[in-house]
Amino acid sequence: MRFATPLLPGRLVRRYKRFLADVVLDDGTETTAHVANSGAMLGLDTPGARVFLSRSLNPARKLALSWELVEADFGAGPELVGVNTMHPNLLVAQAIAAGAVPALAGYARMRREVKYGRSSRIDIQLEDDARPLCLVEVKNVHLMRAAGRAEFPDCVTARGAKHLDELAREAARGNRAVMVYISQIGSARSIGLARDLDPGYGRAFDRTRAAGIEVIGLVCRITPEAIEVAGEVPMTG
Repeated sequence: MRFATPLLPGRLVRRYKRFLADVVLDDGTETTAHVANSGAMLGLDTPGARVFLSRSLNPARKLALSWELVEADFGAGPELVGVNTMHPNLLVAQAIAAGAVPALAGYARMRREVKYGRSSRIDIQLEDDARPLCLVEVKNVHLMRAAGRAEFPDCVTARGAKHLDELAREAARGNRAVMVYISQIGSARSIGLARDLDPGYGRAFDRTRAAGIEVIGLVCRITPEAIEVAGEVPMTG
């Protein structure tokens, strides 16, 4: 996934109301950007942090700029981290289409945002006349508290636990149910659960694994020009 326009570098002043961030661009301009991330962003929203913003091509948008990347140091030197949670679904879909996720390769058709279960939408649905449906739920990962180990979630997510239970019901019906955790921290060598931050999610994860849900971990390669899936990493639970 390439950014449509060159990113604008600056320094974070503050993030507030979850979806807003004040930034001073390198040219001295002060601006407010949209933050497409409802999480806590622990360790990523420090005032003064180096950030990169994209400019929307839609003239009707209230806020033309969106926060895309932040520079962070998890112990091995500064690196870029993706904070926009609107991208992971597309990144995973592109990786599947390119055959870069072997466990999800070979399906005849792919659809996105398909209604299923009681009141949910699955991020990606893979279809093939010769086998059961494959429902893929994608979760963005951008928390790292120990070098090399990315974690999900970074705050309590009742919605995330609901998605796990919905997928467990699909597995019980004979469909294939898959959770994909995609790290927008390129130095991640594994992905685990932040059980201390959301014990409820950890319990939901355990019971759905027992119900037959598959789990895949992916890591991204991130530059100011593009974000792409670099490969798989182990899920450590």
